[in-house]
Amino acid sequence: MRSFLKCLLIVALFLAFFRVSLVECSPRQRVYSQGEVQVPILLYHRFGPAVPDSMTVTTAVFKSHLDYLRANGFTVIPLRQLVEYYLKKGPPPPAGSVVIVADDGHKSVYSEMLPLVKKYRVPVTLFIYPSAISNAPYAMTWDELREVRKTGLFDIQSHTFWHPNFTKEKKRLTPAEYERFTGMQLRKSKDRLEKELGGRIDMLAWPFGICDDELVRQAADAGYIAAFTIKRRHAAGGDNVMKLPRYLIRNADRGKAFETLLGRPPAHKG
Repeated sequence: MRSFLKCLLIVALFLAFFRVSLVECSPRQRVYSQGEVQVPILLYHRFGPAVPDSMTVTTAVFKSHLDYLRANGFTVIPLRQLVEYYLKKGPPPPAGSVVIVADDGHKSVYSEMLPLVKKYRVPVTLFIYPSAISNAPYAMTWDELREVRKTGLFDIQSHTFWHPNFTKEKKRLTPAEYERFTGMQLRKSKDRLEKELGGRIDMLAWPFGICDDELVRQAADAGYIAAFTIKRRHAAGGDNVMKLPRYLIRNADRGKAFETLLGRPPAHKG
């Protein structure tokens, strides 16, 4: 009997060791568990050789960001991959995941960002307000948007129709007028982007990061499955998929500041 119990103990220890061996993996391959997801969504706007305003990041600084991500084991994942996790349609993202997005459709996305995205082969999501496209002098054209989309590296999504400040509009309009206005902004953008570019337009960046529960309801009714605000923290496992935070990246977010923002590199984890 004692010999039999000893054999059972040896078998149990072997199976426990074998199970641990199966689930262990290198730092770069490790995936988050449900409760510990922490993914920075990096939000850019404009690029160029100089910094004429607070929304511009120099092309050199953006390149340094891509260099740092590559050199330190971070993985740039498509925004939709992260959204699929929140919708319980996909697994937690790998540890060290980062998402890159750009709002507004500024012409420098085509002239400055596109060549680096192609060089580094990283996925990017662009949030566009269609009223500016092929219209405002600072904006991309529809043909340029089609070109970046054909690379397979860019997903294009909605930023409402003309980027209104919903807080100001709510004060200016009656409740009924405001609801009609917000519904128009959400639906007209989606419809125009789908007409011009095809594909699935079901993600939304809130203008100025402004949103509330009523806007979230309207966005869901309009067919959006995820939406993004502006808060300076990582997207975490328990976040509302209609209010996911993004870091507004400025030119000062470089060097040590950028490293601190991201946190410890996965390549350096034990």
